[in-house]
Amino acid sequence: MNDASEEPVRTLIPVPANERPRRTRRTARVLLLDEQDRVLLFTDTDPGMADSRWWITPGGGIEDGESEQVAAVREVAEETGLQLRDDQLFGPLMVRHVVHGYTDVVIDQHDTFFFARVPQFEISTAGHTQEERITMVSWSWWSEQELRQTAEIVWPIGLLELLQEIARFEVAADRSAYPVDYGSVEESTVPGVL
Repeated sequence: MNDASEEPVRTLIPVPANERPRRTRRTARVLLLDEQDRVLLFTDTDPGMADSRWWITPGGGIEDGESEQVAAVREVAEETGLQLRDDQLFGPLMVRHVVHGYTDVVIDQHDTFFFARVPQFEISTAGHTQEERITMVSWSWWSEQELRQTAEIVWPIGLLELLQEIARFEVAADRSAYPVDYGSVEESTVPGVL
């Protein structure tokens, strides 16, 4: 995520829908897969909505002058403590436009997804921003079966299909079709598209 001074911490008081500011940003997100093909996900919350919770992949905003790949490596290091080598990061695998509507802001976001296969490791949240310390409260390695069976909200929408895309990417002789464009979606606690 961007420096806390650049990303204001979401307030605990909901903002009326017509008064929520809109922000635009580009992000790099990473699917981290361990030796058992489990994917690392963090919980995220909307502080303005009691008991809100969903699961997300590591990743965040691309800073000025950064490439998507550099941002992906930096975000993984900040959010998990893992320092990826360049040869561990693959992709981009998928791009999409997403609208995130929260109680106090609407974010129009362009996501670029990468993936990396890594040994399971001890997560460190020492690099989390002030906002991440408030909103990202836990993490877990999820198997495909657990993702199929869960009633929990998991973003990105279509994560299971994206995990299958990794298998196709890894065996593809020609990767010119990548990144796959997953179009536009909305993932919101409070609808962002009125």
